[in-house]
Amino acid sequence: MMEFVLFLGLLFTLGGLAVASNPSPYYGVVGLVVAAIAGGGWLVSLGVSFVSLVLVMVYLGGMLVVFVYSVSLAADPYPETWTDWGVVGYGFGMGLVVMVGLVVSGVLGLLADVSTVNGSGLLSVRVDFSGAAVLYSEGAGFLLIGGWGLLLTLFVVLE
Repeated sequence: MMEFVLFLGLLFTLGGLAVASNPSPYYGVVGLVVAAIAGGGWLVSLGVSFVSLVLVMVYLGGMLVVFVYSVSLAADPYPETWTDWGVVGYGFGMGLVVMVGLVVSGVLGLLADVSTVNGSGLLSVRVDFSGAAVLYSEGAGFLLIGGWGLLLTLFVVLE
């Protein structure tokens, strides 16, 4: 099971790099779909299938609508592909930055110690059964950071 979770993490990282490193929305959406499905599978393996369902339905659905809108506005007859040297170099540089960040922060040593089910001690119920209540109570900080990031992205795109 641990190998499968690491494989999903690798797919999630590669999908994110594929979205960020490709300037063409035609090929970037493939990375978006891979990242969303791998991230959803990763969350299911951690026991939070409700959040995984929310990720796939809301995030992927919304982003695919944005993709269709951007493709209809910017129809490029010769889009850049992943085999162009500029895109390959940019993706390699971003991957190098991610790996250096993981090594420096020490996350790679902690990956093997993560438990996948949190029903220990007096709490015999998994977090997933709490559903949206846990998303809004314990995840409130992440929701605020995500909302701030979306607002910042809106201003960057409008610029």
